[in-house]
Amino acid sequence: MSSAATLDDLRTQFACRRYLAMPIAGAIGWSAAGAAGVFLRPGAAALAMFFCVGFILFLGLGIARLLGEELGKSEKTKELDRLFLLTVLMASLTWGIAIPFFQKDPTSLPLTLGILSGMMWVPFSWMMRHWIGLVHGIARTGLVVAAWYVFPEQRFVVIPGVIVAIYLFTIAVLATRKLP
Repeated sequence: MSSAATLDDLRTQFACRRYLAMPIAGAIGWSAAGAAGVFLRPGAAALAMFFCVGFILFLGLGIARLLGEELGKSEKTKELDRLFLLTVLMASLTWGIAIPFFQKDPTSLPLTLGILSGMMWVPFSWMMRHWIGLVHGIARTGLVVAAWYVFPEQRFVVIPGVIVAIYLFTIAVLATRKLP
């Protein structure tokens, strides 16, 4: 990156990639969490959810490597890649909210992790100049809250299913969007 690159230039360069690795990893992680919810008791399903959601970043970095989307490796997008990873860290820090609520009500975990881990989509939308991050973040929040109320006995299954459906929509949009 040259010192003359503007923020506008960085955003344009950032938008030139598909960014499929992280939503693919998210879909895999939440699918695994939902599958655990089908077969395990709530306590064990919660531990599986902590692991599956916590592993999404590492899985995403591996998938990025396979897809040639190595975050932080391109001089042109290095700074916004770092910002993206910091938004993932920001969302991860909210586990400090999810864990105490989980200790009071274990069924709160799909709600809190489902919403809080999706917060990074809002700044991502701005960075890549595309609406999908806003739609992902807003739809995810609304649908997770609705599912939490409507399906109280199946929270560890339905909420991950909702999140996976949103990820699949997001992946389809990212894969087919016109690149600048």
